[in-house]
Amino acid sequence: MTVDTGPVNTIAPLRNVAAFSELVDRVVNRTWGLPGMATFHGPSGYGKTFSATYAANRHRAYHIQVKSVWTKKSLCLAILKEMAIAPGGTIPEMMDQIGEQLSLSNRPLIIDEADHLLSKGMIEVVRDIYESSQAALVLIGEEMLPTKLKKYERVHGRMLDWVAAQPASAQDAKQLSRIYCRGVEVADDLMIALHEASAGSVRRVCVNLDRVKELAQTNSLSTITLADWQRLGGEFFTGKPPAGRH
Repeated sequence: MTVDTGPVNTIAPLRNVAAFSELVDRVVNRTWGLPGMATFHGPSGYGKTFSATYAANRHRAYHIQVKSVWTKKSLCLAILKEMAIAPGGTIPEMMDQIGEQLSLSNRPLIIDEADHLLSKGMIEVVRDIYESSQAALVLIGEEMLPTKLKKYERVHGRMLDWVAAQPASAQDAKQLSRIYCRGVEVADDLMIALHEASAGSVRRVCVNLDRVKELAQTNSLSTITLADWQRLGGEFFTGKPPAGRH
């Protein structure tokens, strides 16, 4: 499975991209009568949004990312904007428009940062949209999203599956090096150290690969090893805050 990375105009196979795309496919093609909602959850930095972007393109899904300041009206307006539909005058009218479009188009709806739906009391709006359309609807959120949804039985009971995003593998890091370290060969020992320092975060893997590339290019190295990295004072970004200055 591959994902288009946009600005770099290339692709990289990542296991979470495959897992999320398979989840969407399973919900879209579920047996008649089965529930049509699902959840993809995991810690920040695991590449969930990265995966959703690819899946949205592959499955022609409507894809929105919830903001912390949104209201029910904001949510409906964002979905209708993604659908290129002029919104109705009231929230019920907009919800009817969304449900009708999902039903007629047979396209899935992916809602990223879904934790905000719970904190803002908007999760029942999403359930209403699902009920009116019976469309495939996938929520993306943090690690505890499935646990939080237990409080909302009418939503929790409509889940077809829960899929946990996995930490970046060594193979993921190697694939990403072809994008973020283009033109520089990263030795296996440095790649192993980088993967360990990134602690499973796809985001930190990308940041560290960019650091490796910058250090290599600054020192005119076409190949960089762990010894080079250490000799030249390279430091991995681990996500830990720096110690306070005295």
